[in-house]
Amino acid sequence: MVKLNRIYTKTGDAGTTGLGDGKRVSKDDPRVEAYGTVDEANAALGVCVNLCAAASPGSATARIGDLLRSIQNDLFDVGADLCCPIDKAEKGDKAGAKSRLRVLPSQTQRLEEAIDLYNDRLAPLNSFVLPGGSALACALHVARTVTRRAERIGVTLLSEQSESTNPETIKYLNRLSDLLFVLGRVANDDGKGDVLWVPGASRK
Repeated sequence: MVKLNRIYTKTGDAGTTGLGDGKRVSKDDPRVEAYGTVDEANAALGVCVNLCAAASPGSATARIGDLLRSIQNDLFDVGADLCCPIDKAEKGDKAGAKSRLRVLPSQTQRLEEAIDLYNDRLAPLNSFVLPGGSALACALHVARTVTRRAERIGVTLLSEQSESTNPETIKYLNRLSDLLFVLGRVANDDGKGDVLWVPGASRK
């Protein structure tokens, strides 16, 4: 159980922060960048959830809001996973190591199932989609691009600290950005309101 009594501790005033295993690192460490950007993506999803709140119960928009709320919880799992490096004890499956929270393939699979479900109702694209249309679609595109950035930073972390990083976190973020793209089209009247890229349209 997480218990937060104090909001400021002053322990980070020198530019360091504590990881989940107690180790202190610089605040610009790639691991901190990774879970910090996941937190940013979660905040962007919060805007999307808010835009879904007024939808009629049972509507497509309401169902999207429910899905996004569950994903927000997943993103805290991703952040917790990234915050706590995998150590030798965990790899050796020693006592207590299994209690550490790790993102599972089943969580990524749930996103894939949602992608298939929502993409099935959309017409195929013949051009790239510009971030636009409804307010919800715009917010979903913002969340998508932040999630892509979190994924890119996660890839850097995995490259530099592969032994202590769960690769499933990167897979999860990759699928999530795909899902948010699909949901952005759903939010644009199932793609009918998509704003499409016209190559060179503004050239003189």
